[in-house]
This record gives sequence, structure tokens and C-alpha cells, in this order.
Amino acid sequence: MLMLGFAGFLGILKIILMALSAFGLFDAAFRREDAFRAADKQNKVFWLIILGIALVVSYLFSLLSILPIAGAVASIVYLVDVRPALAQVGGGRGWGRRGKGSSSDGPYGPWNGGR
Repeated sequence: MLMLGFAGFLGILKIILMALSAFGLFDAAFRREDAFRAADKQNKVFWLIILGIALVVSYLFSLLSILPIAGAVASIVYLVDVRPALAQVGGGRGWGRRGKGSSSDGPYGPWNGGR
């Protein structure tokens, strides 16, 4: 019974790590290439390859081996270090979100009512 609970815990942890890698991969895919250079991080293709490998490795291998742990570390580094640097640069907010503007902003700037 104890082994069944441990296997269930490892299964849940595996799903969490796969979701972490998938989120990082999709977030990196929707960021602009020049934002990576402006934030002085590795280029976009590098992060797409690393996060894609992390996703595949976390799916194929047991969590008790070293490869899924390395993939989890790569995903955490992207989410904790690279993603905030990209957001600070402002080059591509990811996922098609709009900027932080006022509700009275038009498509060409703020609307001041003809003043």
C-alpha cells in the first residue's frame, strides 16, 4: 500500500514537471526573438530546444533518474530568470496580451476628447 501511494505521488509530480516544461516551452515560443538579445539571455532557439528536450525527457523517463531533474532545473531557470527579464525588457509580452494602457486609449494613443 505504501508503494502504491509513492507511485501515485511520483505520477502527480511527473505531471507537474511536464506542465512546468510545457508552460515554459509555449511561453518561449510566443516571445519575440529580439527580446532575448535585449535581455542578454541565450537566443530563442536555444530555449525552445532546451525546454522541448525537458518536456520530452520528463515524459519518457522516470523521475528517479537524472535527466528529468535536469529538465526541471532548466524549466525553473527559464521561469525564474529568463521570463522576468523578458517581461522587463518589454519585447513581446507573450500570449498576445496587450500593454498596460488606460481605458481611454485608442489604437493610436490616448484619446483626450478633442482638447
